Amino acid sequence: MGATASRPSAAQRAAALVAILFGVAVVAWTIWIVTGHLGRVLVQLSLLPVVALSAWFALTRTGVRRVSATLVGLAAVAGTVVAGSTDDMGFWTVVIRVVLLALAIVLARFALARDIRSLKRSETPGTPVPAAANGVLIMNLRSGGGKAERFHLVDECRRRGIEPIVLGPGDDLLRLAEDAADHGADVIGMAGGDGSQALVASVAAERGLPMVVIPAGTRNHLALDLGLDRDDVVGALDAFGPAVEHRVDLADVNDRVFVNNVSLGLYAAIVRSPEYRDAKVDTTLTTIPQVLAPGSRPFDLRFDGPDGRRHDGAHVIQVSNNPYGETLSMMGSRPRLDTGRLGIVSLEIDDDRAAAAFLAAVGAGHPLRFAGISAWQAQTFEVTSSGPIDVGLDGEALPMDPPLRFTIEPGRLRVRLPLHSIGSSKAARAVGWRSAAMGLWRTALGRPSGIDA
Repeated sequence: MGATASRPSAAQRAAALVAILFGVAVVAWTIWIVTGHLGRVLVQLSLLPVVALSAWFALTRTGVRRVSATLVGLAAVAGTVVAGSTDDMGFWTVVIRVVLLALAIVLARFALARDIRSLKRSETPGTPVPAAANGVLIMNLRSGGGKAERFHLVDECRRRGIEPIVLGPGDDLLRLAEDAADHGADVIGMAGGDGSQALVASVAAERGLPMVVIPAGTRNHLALDLGLDRDDVVGALDAFGPAVEHRVDLADVNDRVFVNNVSLGLYAAIVRSPEYRDAKVDTTLTTIPQVLAPGSRPFDLRFDGPDGRRHDGAHVIQVSNNPYGETLSMMGSRPRLDTGRLGIVSLEIDDDRAAAAFLAAVGAGHPLRFAGISAWQAQTFEVTSSGPIDVGLDGEALPMDPPLRFTIEPGRLRVRLPLHSIGSSKAARAVGWRSAAMGLWRTALGRPSGIDA
């Protein structure tokens, strides 16, 4: 049931009305500035390519060139801001418009019941299931900087009648999950990163057991796409009680299950670095110039594109368990986990001019518009190479022998979610501006918005 199926409250109507007024004010003010100061607008547009090129050179060069590009980029950004300050109030005109727009968005989300609190109060989609009789939670105490220990998950499990199993040094996670199933577990959970979730998911799927995902890792992308609150680690345990159940797909590469994605090329080279886990940002900034410097060649990754044309190299290939969203804000989230399709994205950058075009597409929020990116869906996919391929599988680095064969099995895994969870991903909750505008107008008039949660 959607969060906006009933008529809006008085507070929601008021929020919708104020959001509309703020939005109209920002648009009108901006139009007045553009028509009255066209020259400064043109200056801003001319500076944007400079910002894009500087960002690219700062990322793909080292030493003096990186410093120079950074300084030029900062100067271009400053020039853009100054050019946007078009009256006696100067910089503050930009600030005020940004604040008004932000307030309009916040009020619109509340009016349309798209804020997190409203979504949590709505009914979580899925099939209702009773509490687990013999629930088991395996936990990695070191994952996510020690989240399991910080939230006292062992004690919480015992208090709720859930059997805790702590993954120790040298323990085989697959064996622990199989032993739990052999000893009568009717629900099995994992508190750890996405790589650990994938291993336990493979056992749960094989044994036909429902699984509980506890976001005790670092990024917890699977939890995000399931609609769990990644900050509420203890609350995720409620899935062992009365809950709802979904069937989701599981993908694999050479019989190794993954729940999120497998990355080849640039990302795999970054994750492969021994320094990555301790200094992710520094390692990333150090590795990118090495693989994207002038004259650098794409990685030896051979595959067939969506049109059947053979490709002999790519800078990045990502294969995901269900496709990600298409805009920049949605590319880190999957709208669904039950389409039965792999999401495949490849990136090829020919030269610095192409790199600038890529950055421009990213800056516009639509990276898939860059000519060097191909994105498509398939049930199977294959990548080969002349030697072992470094992969980043759900954030874990490992080498694999080619060819890499990717497949997906629809509805293979049963996942339980707490009754208070949102139950849908960020991408699934996204609303187009036209739908949002119409929904906001209907809410202001006291009618149901027509937008499902």
